[in-house]
Amino acid sequence: QVQLVESGGGLVQAGGSLSLSCAASGRPISSYFMGWFRQGPGKDREFVARIRWSAESTVYADSVKGRFTLSRDNAKNTVYLQMNSLKPEDTAVYYCGAGSTSSKYEYWGQGTQVTVSS
Repeated sequence: QVQLVESGGGLVQAGGSLSLSCAASGRPISSYFMGWFRQGPGKDREFVARIRWSAESTVYADSVKGRFTLSRDNAKNTVYLQMNSLKPEDTAVYYCGAGSTSSKYEYWGQGTQVTVSS
């Protein structure tokens, strides 16, 4: 089992920045894909970014490319999502996931709310 805990959400004005963290416990996540997803009001959950821990490769949704940066700290078993130039449409609950493949995430955090005001 892998437990994931997100933190760092909050309220920010458009153009501002936030940094989200996802701390994992239970087992090392070196073999997992680690991803961030988000679900806005009245919307389906959507992919934001993912990283292949051991390969250090990252993939971003087009909507966040160039504004968000995904990184990880091996020693802390934690991944981070740095979000810059935030827009009101980035408002959502952000979820961290750990998956055995890039499209199958078995473990999820509880989510953290990000609200961007215009």
